[in-house]
Amino acid sequence: MHLTGYQSEIISNTSAFVRQTLSDAEGGHDWWHIYRVWKLSQKIAFHENAQLFTVELAALLHDIADPKFHDGDEEIGPQTAKNFLEKQKVGPEVTTHVDNIIRNISFKNSFETIKFQSRELDVVQDADRLDAIGAIGIARAFNFGGFKNRPIYNPTIQPNQSLSKAEYMKNLSPTINHFYEKLLLLKGLMNTASGRKIAEERHRFMEIYLERFYREWQAEV
Repeated sequence: MHLTGYQSEIISNTSAFVRQTLSDAEGGHDWWHIYRVWKLSQKIAFHENAQLFTVELAALLHDIADPKFHDGDEEIGPQTAKNFLEKQKVGPEVTTHVDNIIRNISFKNSFETIKFQSRELDVVQDADRLDAIGAIGIARAFNFGGFKNRPIYNPTIQPNQSLSKAEYMKNLSPTINHFYEKLLLLKGLMNTASGRKIAEERHRFMEIYLERFYREWQAEV
């Protein structure tokens, strides 16, 4: 499974565009997040026999304008990606597929009825979710919590695992709560065998981290 010379050129142009666009992004949603998702998507795509060109484009463009940094606007990201792909003369079939992946990849969409499915979405979604768990996932969670000036932990505020999509998007709870409201749920939401295998170890690492966190919080160690 290899890209053609033309496709490789498009991928190179896309990576340069994304890196420049996200040059000032919050550390958990910056170019390096995109880079990790991109590289992991390539590996999963190989094992899942997915269309590599579509997977790479979607991985690179999936967070080009994350709604949480654009007043909740869920159209700006897909539209930015579509405009770029059209300028690159990417065919309408691939452009539409990438658009659908961007519109359906987010965890917040798991609160609703699934509207679109494809093997390529499965691959990129797993890669994106894997970057939200494990050691990097922990770092990203606390980085974003600091960015939003949220408390690290408040034992008087219990996690809410029955959030609606609207509540999830407006949630301001402590960062530790985010583990229970999202991060620890992701292992069970993996789409692919490859994703599930990688998720096992990363999930366990988060459990070990939380065990240690609570011991230190109570001054037990």
